[in-house]
Amino acid sequence: MSVSYVKKLSTILLDAVTDKDPLVQEQVCSALCALGESQPEGTLSACEEHLRQHEKLAHPYRTMILRAMETVVSNHISELDKDVARAAVLLASSEMTRVKDVVHDWQQAASGVLVAAGKRFVGMVMEELLSKFQPGTLPHCFVVQTLANLSVSNVFGMVPFLTTVLSTMLPMLGLAKHDSMRVVFCCALQRFSESTLEYLANLDQAPDPTVRKDAFAADVGSAYDTLFYQWLQSREAKLRLAVVEALGPMSHLLPGEKLEEQLPKLLPGVLALYKKHAETSHVSKSLGQILEAAVSVGSRTLEVQLDALLATLHAQICVPVESSSPIVTSNRKEVLRCFTVLACFSPERLLAFLLPKLDTSNERTRVGSLQVLRHIINSAAAQMEVKKPFILSSMKLPLQDTNCKVKRAAVQVISAMAHHGYLEQPGGEAMLEYIVQQCALPPDAEPQKPGGPAAEPPADSVRAVSISTLYLVSTTVDRMSDVLWPYLLQFLTPERFTGALTPLCRSLVHLAQKRQEAGADAPLIQYDGNVTLPSPFAIATRLLTVSSRPYLGDGRGAASLRLLSVLHRDIHPLLGPRWATTIPLLLEYLEEHSEETLPQKEWEEKLLVFLRDSLAVVSDNTWTCQLSLEMCKQLPCSNGTPQEKNFLYKCVGTALGAASSKDVVRKLLRELLETARYQEEAEREGLAGCFGICAISHLDDTLAQLEDFVRSDMSRKSMGIFNIFKDRSENEAERVKGALILCYGHVAAQAPRELVLARAESDILRNVFQCFSTKDPALQLCLVQSVCMVCQAICSSAQAGSFHFSRKAELVAQMMDFIKAEPPDSMRTRIRKKAMLACTHLVSLEPELEEQAQTDMVRGCLHSVMAVLPEPQGEDGQQESLHLDTMRALEDLLRSVLRRNLTPQGLQIMVEHLSPWIKSPRGYERARALGLSAGLLQFFLEHLHVSALVPFHNLGLLVGLFSPRCADLWPATRQEAVSCVYSLLYLQLGYEGFSRDYQDDVAERLLTLKDGLVHPDPAILFHTCHSIAQIIAKRLPPDQLISLLLTLFESLGDPDKNCSRAATVLINCLLKERGSLLQEKVPEIVSVLRCRVQDTRDAHVLQASQHSVHILASQHCPAVVSSLLGSPLPFDSHTCTLWRALAMEPGVSTQVLGLLLERMSRDVPFKESRAFLLSSSPDRVATQLPLAATCALHEVMSAPESGPAVLELYPQLFAGLLLRVSCTVGVQLPRNLQAKERRAASSAPASKTLDPCSSAVDALRTALLRGGSEDVVQHVELEGGWASLRTSAGHEDGVTRLASAMAKFAGPRLPLVTKALLGAHSSVYEVQRVTSTAFLAELLSSNVVSDLPLLEPLLDSLAARQKDPSASVRRQVLRGLANIASGSPDKVRAHGPQLLTAMISGLDDGDDPHGLVALEAMAGLVKLLGLVEPWDLRTVLLHTAIRIRPFFDSEKMEFRSVSIRLFGHLNEACHGDCEDVFLEQVVGGLVPLLLHLRDPQAPVAEACRFALRMCGPNLECEELVAAFQKHLQEGRGLHFGEFLNTTCKHLMRHFPDLLGRLASTSLFYFKSSWEDVRAAAPMLTGFLVLHAEPQHRPQVDLEQLTAALQLLLKDPAPMVRGKAAETLGRLVKFA
Repeated sequence: MSVSYVKKLSTILLDAVTDKDPLVQEQVCSALCALGESQPEGTLSACEEHLRQHEKLAHPYRTMILRAMETVVSNHISELDKDVARAAVLLASSEMTRVKDVVHDWQQAASGVLVAAGKRFVGMVMEELLSKFQPGTLPHCFVVQTLANLSVSNVFGMVPFLTTVLSTMLPMLGLAKHDSMRVVFCCALQRFSESTLEYLANLDQAPDPTVRKDAFAADVGSAYDTLFYQWLQSREAKLRLAVVEALGPMSHLLPGEKLEEQLPKLLPGVLALYKKHAETSHVSKSLGQILEAAVSVGSRTLEVQLDALLATLHAQICVPVESSSPIVTSNRKEVLRCFTVLACFSPERLLAFLLPKLDTSNERTRVGSLQVLRHIINSAAAQMEVKKPFILSSMKLPLQDTNCKVKRAAVQVISAMAHHGYLEQPGGEAMLEYIVQQCALPPDAEPQKPGGPAAEPPADSVRAVSISTLYLVSTTVDRMSDVLWPYLLQFLTPERFTGALTPLCRSLVHLAQKRQEAGADAPLIQYDGNVTLPSPFAIATRLLTVSSRPYLGDGRGAASLRLLSVLHRDIHPLLGPRWATTIPLLLEYLEEHSEETLPQKEWEEKLLVFLRDSLAVVSDNTWTCQLSLEMCKQLPCSNGTPQEKNFLYKCVGTALGAASSKDVVRKLLRELLETARYQEEAEREGLAGCFGICAISHLDDTLAQLEDFVRSDMSRKSMGIFNIFKDRSENEAERVKGALILCYGHVAAQAPRELVLARAESDILRNVFQCFSTKDPALQLCLVQSVCMVCQAICSSAQAGSFHFSRKAELVAQMMDFIKAEPPDSMRTRIRKKAMLACTHLVSLEPELEEQAQTDMVRGCLHSVMAVLPEPQGEDGQQESLHLDTMRALEDLLRSVLRRNLTPQGLQIMVEHLSPWIKSPRGYERARALGLSAGLLQFFLEHLHVSALVPFHNLGLLVGLFSPRCADLWPATRQEAVSCVYSLLYLQLGYEGFSRDYQDDVAERLLTLKDGLVHPDPAILFHTCHSIAQIIAKRLPPDQLISLLLTLFESLGDPDKNCSRAATVLINCLLKERGSLLQEKVPEIVSVLRCRVQDTRDAHVLQASQHSVHILASQHCPAVVSSLLGSPLPFDSHTCTLWRALAMEPGVSTQVLGLLLERMSRDVPFKESRAFLLSSSPDRVATQLPLAATCALHEVMSAPESGPAVLELYPQLFAGLLLRVSCTVGVQLPRNLQAKERRAASSAPASKTLDPCSSAVDALRTALLRGGSEDVVQHVELEGGWASLRTSAGHEDGVTRLASAMAKFAGPRLPLVTKALLGAHSSVYEVQRVTSTAFLAELLSSNVVSDLPLLEPLLDSLAARQKDPSASVRRQVLRGLANIASGSPDKVRAHGPQLLTAMISGLDDGDDPHGLVALEAMAGLVKLLGLVEPWDLRTVLLHTAIRIRPFFDSEKMEFRSVSIRLFGHLNEACHGDCEDVFLEQVVGGLVPLLLHLRDPQAPVAEACRFALRMCGPNLECEELVAAFQKHLQEGRGLHFGEFLNTTCKHLMRHFPDLLGRLASTSLFYFKSSWEDVRAAAPMLTGFLVLHAEPQHRPQVDLEQLTAALQLLLKDPAPMVRGKAAETLGRLVKFA
C-alpha cells in the first residue's frame, strides 16, 4: 500500500498544482517537496508519470512540477536510485526540448533538473545531452545552456568532456543564424572558459591533473575567430555584449602567439563597443581580462595600443553618471581595474597621459583624472614611488579650481597621498594648506541646485570630506605627525581659516597629546626662527575670542579650549595647574547647554573670569602688556564677526585692567578710540564695555583718555566739547558721540562706587548733558543708557543717601521728553525702558521731586506704556521681550515713587493714577493696570511698618475697586484682581496689629480660588466671586462696609457685563453675611438698588419675583404648584427661576417636591398611538402632566437650597424618577410640543430641547446631587451611564452602572430605596419591572447587601420573578443571583442548591428564542462554580458540560466565548477529582478548543486559552500542562503553528489511542464557516499525523481523510487550500 498511497497523495497534489492562487501553488510545491523528503523516488516517479500522462498540461504548471523535482533531486542526489535518476533525466530532457521555441521558465526548470542530476550522474546527463547535441545539427538552445550551467556547477566532472563538446560545437557555430542562438553559444563558451580556468587553477584537487591549457588552445582559437571576426560585427547589441563577455576569459586560453597577433585587432574592436553600448560594465570587465592576459604573456604589441586604450578608458571615467547606479558603479570599478593593470605595465606612459589632463579646465576631465590618479596611487604604490615629485607638481592647477566636484576629488587624492608618503616631499605643504582651505568653507556656501544627478554637489560635502580627511590623516597616519606639527598652527590666526578652526583644533590636540605622550618636557612649539608660526599671545587671543561663540563651526568653543589646555606650557609655564581645573569646568558647562539654551552673557562672563584668573596667575606686567597688544592687533581681524569683536574688546579691557604700566594702558586706550569703527553698533558697545572694565583698575586714566580724546587735535580748537565732530559727516559724528557717551556710562557702572560719586556730575554727566538736544534715536538710546548706568551706580553707592543731585529735576524732565517723543501706540526701541529705569534711580535721590513734577512723571510713563497696542499673535519674541522689560521698568518706577510715601494716602494716590486704566474699556489696558496694582500692593505689604494702631481708612474703596475685576473678561486680569484683594486684606491685618509673618486662614483661601478664575465658564467665575465675597465679608471692618457697598453699586454700571454681574454677586453675599449690621443704612441701600434695577435686566429684576413667589408658596403651596404646572412647556427662564425660588426654605421645598412627585407618578406616563395606519408598532407619546412635573422637579431641585428637602424625600424621589426614566425611554413628545420644539429650534438652534427621557434623567441626577450623592453622579458620568440610560439599547446597562455607584457611594440609603423599588415588581409596565429587577440584581454584586439586612429580601424577591413572562426580567433575575458570587461569596454555599437550580433552569429555558437567558445562565455559572459545595456541583457537572457543548460552535461570539470559558471553569472545579465520564467530555472538547484558538473573535480565542490551561491538569500529562502554561498565558502572543505542533507531539506521545477520535473530530471543522478555523483543522490533522507512530495508522480512516483534504483543495479561501496541501504532504508518513 505504501507505494500506491504515495502515488495517490502525489496525484492529489499534482492535480492541485493548477490552483489560481500563487501562494497555494507554492504550498502545493512545498508539499510535493515534503513528500519527496520522505519518499524521494516515489515522488519523482509520480511527478514523471503525471507529466507524461498530462501532455496538454499548460507549461506554467509543468514548470512548478519540474522545480519540485529539481528540489528533490538536489536534496537527495546521493541516495537516488540510478534508474529513477535516469527516468528523471530523460523526462527533463524531453520537457526541455519538447518545443523548439523558447519558453524560458519551463525549459529553465527542466534544465535545472538536469544540472542537479549532473552533480552525481554527470555521465548519464552528458550522454542524454550529447544525444541531442549531434554534429551537423543545430541543437536546442537550452541544451547548450544546460551544458554551460553544468560546467559551472560541476567543474571537475565536466571539464574532461569539454574537448569533445568543443569539437562538436565549433562546426555548429556556422550553423547558428539567429542572434539568440549565437548568444547562447557565447554564453557557453564563456562558462566553458571560466570553468577551465578554475580547473587549471586547482589542479591539485582535480581528478585528472594531466589536463593542460594547450589542450583547449586550438578549439578556443577557432571559436575566437568566429566570435571576433563574424559575430562581433552584428547589429544586435545583446549578441555583441555576449561576444565580448566570452572573449575576456577566452583570451587566457588562447596561445600566446595568437593573442599577441590578435591584440592589434582585438583591442580596437573591444574599445569600439564603448560607443555602441550604454551599459559598458561587461565591456570593461572583458577588457580588463584581455589586458591581464596580454601582460601575463609579456606582450609587446600592447605598447602600441596604449594611447588608444588610455584615451578610451579615460573617457569612460569622465562620463557624467548617476553615482548610485549599480551598473555604473560596476563599470567604474572595472575601468579602474584596467588602469591598475596599465599602471603596473607602463607607469611612465600612464602618467605622461594622465597628468596633463589635470591642467585642463573641463570639469569632467579634471575630476575623472583625479579619480584615476587617486586609484593608481593606492593600487600601484610601488610603481608610483619614484614619481612622487612629478605627481605633486602636477596638482598645482587642480588646487586652484573652484568647482566643488573637482575640490572633492582633489581632497580624496591628497588623502591617498598622505597614506603613501607624498606629503613629506617638497610641495606637500601646499596640499595640506588646500585641505585646511576646504575645511574653512562655509557650510551653506553653495546650496544644492536643481538639475538631477549631474548637478554640482554642495560645498558642504567638500567641507565634510576635507574635515574627515584632515582628522584621519592626523590620527591614523603616523608618518604625518612631524609634517603636521607645528605646521598646522599657522592656520589658527588668519581670518580666512576661521571656518576650519574646529577640525584644526581637534587635529592639533591629537598631535600635541601624541608628542606629550612621547615624554618631551620641552615646549611643544619650537619656533627656531620659524616666523610663520603665530606667537603664544596670538594663539591664546585667537582661541579665547572664538570661544565666545562656542557652538559655531561644529563646536569650535570646546575644541579651542581643549587646544588651549594642551598648549598651556607654551602659552605660559605657570598656567598648567590652574587651567587643569578651570578649562574642564568650562567644557562641562558647554556640554550641559546647547546653542539654543546657552546664556550668552553668562558664558562670556565665565570666559572673562577665566582670562582675569589666568592674568592673575601669570602676574607678569610685561607678559600682560604683550597680550594686550596682541589683542588690539587682532581687533581688525574680527570685523566680519561683530559679536566676537565685541567680546574681544572686553578681553582687551580685562587685560588692560590687569596691566600695571600706566603708559601702556593710556597708549592702547588712545589707539582704541582712534581706530574704532563707530558706525557698527556692536563695536560701540564693545568699546564702551572695554573702557568700563578697564576703569575698574584705572578710573583716572580711563576718564583722562576720554577727556583727551575730546580735546585732542581732532577738535581743531573748536569751542565746546562735542564740536570736534563738525568736520565729520553728521551721521558719523552722532555715532562717535554715542560711543563716547556709552563709554562714560560703562565707566560709571563698572568703576569702584566710592570713586564714582565724586566724578559723576563733574566729569561724567557734564559731558552727557550737552547732547540732550539730539534728534537721533540711536544717540538718544545711548544717552538714556548712559544716564541709567550713572544713576544706578550712584544709587548703589554706600554714600548715596548723602548725595545731593542738583540737576535731578532737569534730568527727569529730559527723560520724560524722550519718553513722550516715542510713538504712543507702538514700541520699537528701548528708550522708554531705559529712560524709566533712569527715572527710577533718580526718584530715590535727593532732593525730592515736587508733587506736580512727580505726578506728571507717573502719568506720562503710564500713558507711554499702557496705551501701546499689544503685538499680534505670532510676532517675534524680541518684541514681546521688549514689552515685558518695559513693563517691569514701569513697575520699578512706580515702586520707587511709592517707597517715598509708604502710607495709605500714598497708596491711594498711586491707585488713583492707575484707576482710569483699571476701568478702561480695553482689556489689555486693564490687564496691565491690574498687574501693576498687584505689584504695588505686594510691595507696600512687604515694606509695611506700623508704629501705632491706625485705621486703614480707604480699605473699602480699594476693595470695591478691585474685587469686581475678579470676573473680568481677561483671565490674567481676574487673577491679578484676586492678588490685589489678598494684599489689601493682609494690609488691614497689619494695620490691626498682626505681625508680618502672620498667616490668616481666611485670607489664604483666596490663593486657592485663583485657579477657578482661569476657567471661562461664567458659572464657575461667579461662584468663585461669591467665595471671594465671603472671605471679604469675614475680614472687612464694620466701618468700611458701607463704603465698599457704595463702591460696588457704582460697579453695577460697569461696561464689562462680567464685572457688573460680579458686583451683584458680591453685594448679595455681603448683604447675606453682614446685612445685620446695616439696619440704619437699609433705606439708602434699597434706594441705590432700585436705581440700578431699572438699568439692567439681570438678576436684580428677578430678585423681587423670587421673593414674592416664595412668600406665596409658603401660604398656598398646592395652588402655586398647580398654577406653575400649567405653564407652557418647555418652561422659559423666568418660570424656571420661579420654580427655583420655591426651594429657598426646606419647609416649603419639601411640600413642593412631594406634590410634584405625586403628580408625576399618578397619571399614566405615556399613551400609545399609531402615526400611520400601516405602521408595525404604535408610537409612545408622553402625557403632559407627568412631563411637566418632571421638569419642575428638576428646576426645584437644581436650587442649592432644596438640599434638606431632597434628603428627606430621597428614597421616594430616587425610585420615582428611576421608574419615570424607564417609562420615557423612546417616548416622544406630544404633537403640539413637537411643533413648538421645531419652531424653537429653527429660531434659536442653540436653545435647550425638551425630551421626556432626558428630562427624567436630568431630574434624577439633580436629586442625587442635592441628596449628597455627588460621587454617584460623577461615577456614573465617568462610565457613560447617564447617556446609556437615555437609549433603549443601553438602558439596562445604565441602570446597572447606577446601581453599582449607589452601592459603592450611597450604601446607607439602600434599604429605603430598595423598599421603594420592590413595589415596581408588580407594575403593569414591563419596562419598569425590567428596570427595578436590573437595579436590585446589580446591588447583589456589592458587599453592601451583606452589611445591610438586604440579602434575604433581595433573594426572595428575585426568586419570585423567575417565572416572569418577560425574558428580560428572567435574564436579570439570573444575573442578580449570580452576582452573589461577587457581593457575598461567603453566602454562596448556604444558597448553593437554590442558585445552581436556577442556573440549570436558565440553561433549559425554552421560552427565549434568542437564547439570552441561557447565555446569562452560563455567565452566572462561571461566577458561581468556584464557590459552591463540591457535592452540590458534582450533581450538575456532567449535565452542564453536555448542555453547553453545542454553544462552542455557535454563530454568536458571546455564546462561544462564555460557554468555552464555563467549560474551563468546570475543568478547574474537577482538578484532582475528575471522573472518567467527565474526562470523556474533556477529551471531546480538546479539538474545538484548539481550533477556536484561531477564532476570528479575540474574546473567544482568549476563552480557549483559559479553558485549555484548565483542561491540562485533568489530562494528567505534565508535558501538556507545561506547554499550555508556556504558550497560552494571557496577553502573550501565540505562534499557533508552533503551539499546535508541540501539543500534538505530546498528545501522540502520551495518548496515542486518541489519534482516530481527534482526527475524526477535526474533520467536522473542515466545513466550518470561519476561514481561520477551517484552515486550522487540516493543520491539526497534519500535526497529529506528523507525531503519530506508524503502528497507530489503523485508527485513521485514510481514505476519508484524504478525500476530505482533497475537497478542501477546492475551498474558496486560498489559506485553507494551502493548509490542506501542507497536510497532504505529511500524510506520506502513513504510506
